[in-house]
Amino acid sequence: MKFNYANPYASTRLPVFARNVVSTSHPLASQAGLRMLWKGGNAVDAAIAAAATLTICEPVSNGLGSDAFGIVWDGKELHGLNASGRAPQSWTPEYFKRKYGDSATAPPKRGFDSVTVPGAVASWVAMSERFGKLPFGDLMEPAIEIAERGYLLPVVVQEKWAAATNELKSLPGFAENFLPWGRAPHVGELFQFKAAARGLRAIAQSKGQAFYGGEIAHAIEKFSSANNGSLKASDFAAYQPEWVKPIGKNYRGYTLHEIPPNGQGIAALIALGVLDKFDLGSLAVDGVDSQHLQIEAMKLAFADVYRYVAEPASMEVTVEQMLDDAYLASRAKLIDMKRAQDFGAGNPVKGGTIYLSAADENGMMVSFIQSNYMGFGSGCVEPSFGISLQNRGHAFSLDPSALNPANLVAPGKRPFHTIIPAFLTKDGQPVMSYGVMGANMQPQGHLQTLVRMLDYGQNPQAACDAPRWRYNEGFEINVEANMAAPTVQGLAERGHRMEVINDSYQDFGAGQFIWRAGDPKVEGYVVASDPRRDGLAAGF
Repeated sequence: MKFNYANPYASTRLPVFARNVVSTSHPLASQAGLRMLWKGGNAVDAAIAAAATLTICEPVSNGLGSDAFGIVWDGKELHGLNASGRAPQSWTPEYFKRKYGDSATAPPKRGFDSVTVPGAVASWVAMSERFGKLPFGDLMEPAIEIAERGYLLPVVVQEKWAAATNELKSLPGFAENFLPWGRAPHVGELFQFKAAARGLRAIAQSKGQAFYGGEIAHAIEKFSSANNGSLKASDFAAYQPEWVKPIGKNYRGYTLHEIPPNGQGIAALIALGVLDKFDLGSLAVDGVDSQHLQIEAMKLAFADVYRYVAEPASMEVTVEQMLDDAYLASRAKLIDMKRAQDFGAGNPVKGGTIYLSAADENGMMVSFIQSNYMGFGSGCVEPSFGISLQNRGHAFSLDPSALNPANLVAPGKRPFHTIIPAFLTKDGQPVMSYGVMGANMQPQGHLQTLVRMLDYGQNPQAACDAPRWRYNEGFEINVEANMAAPTVQGLAERGHRMEVINDSYQDFGAGQFIWRAGDPKVEGYVVASDPRRDGLAAGF
């Protein structure tokens, strides 16, 4: 692919070219990854070190109590890792109905009854054991040092930190850990997280065992019990991440790979399969026709995903049925280029997050994502070890008659999940590790940025900088304030109900992109980092 390096969008960043690279949403995390590469580690070592550091430097999005997913190119093939959390053994619809009444349709948004067993630490251990070169304890060193000594709060993280304060300040452990001086830190103020430094040391010394059966697991059980929760150390001890085969869909001679359900990565594949039926490249890149077509394809994808995707054993249709070319062609025929529509699900049977990427000169590439879900997650922070716990349990349903009954809560079950890493190949060879964080924005970001690169030849940084839209539901979409006025007007005329949003962090996600330029020992990689976060693409 030959890119156009003239960037038509306002940006403070340029693509980075190097042979060993890390791209994350915080500069200290990117540098933590580079430290591992300098020490002789590989891309997996770099990704783990960066991920651990991000739990400290971007706690508004993730923590030691996060879930995670990863895709690793080991030099020969792709490997997927699903480290999403499972429900405690106590969780049944009856458990929640007793506590919250018969009218409850989902577990609560915050508090301990929103917390499934976190998988992020297990993902670090699993990737290190299978692919890493450096001792696991070395990978935790940068995060431990930063947690202990502290760091100055950056602009975007501080804004989201302050915005979360009113909702979360009364939740157990939150104020103690995240509201020093009784408030959120200001930009440029020193934030120290000594409790998390203790947690990271215990994780480092035990290779994660302290978290999944040792002192941290027991501390979380005690903390949960004291706050009317039901998480047990035995729930942690039973947890294992799962190595999976990524699913894929061909598009314009390339193949996009995603983690299979229980995640929403299949939404990007469905939307691409629909768009493959159109000559998108003949339409103006930022024009109303191109954007309308992509929005409608994304709507079709979400209609099926929200109806069918859940824990794989519970799904009533298969991934293969949902991605069948004939089925997607039939869905593509539903699109009207002149008007927006509110699509229902088809019948395939007939036919809060951080993302990072790392790559090394030996060809290993890692696409990795971890999340506490809704900014600071459950709001519960175990005080002894600084474990900020996710709220993924809120994604379960309590109603067997809901739109997607397969997502009904059950002991040991994984909920429908939003966080998704992505990977692009061509003819079986690696091309790009990338991702765009931000709830249901993630497959939408995968789609929009990939279309810009493959259909329009925009380089990764330009594709990252370009204005985005976000589909919500029905006819409702959000668009970024810098989207061209004629395009916004044209979308409105076709029936899209739009809100123009200035808050790019909250509504439009943020991505990291590593494109392989050729032989990594010679040409290396082209790297981009999203200006919607405080991030950094760095390399040597």
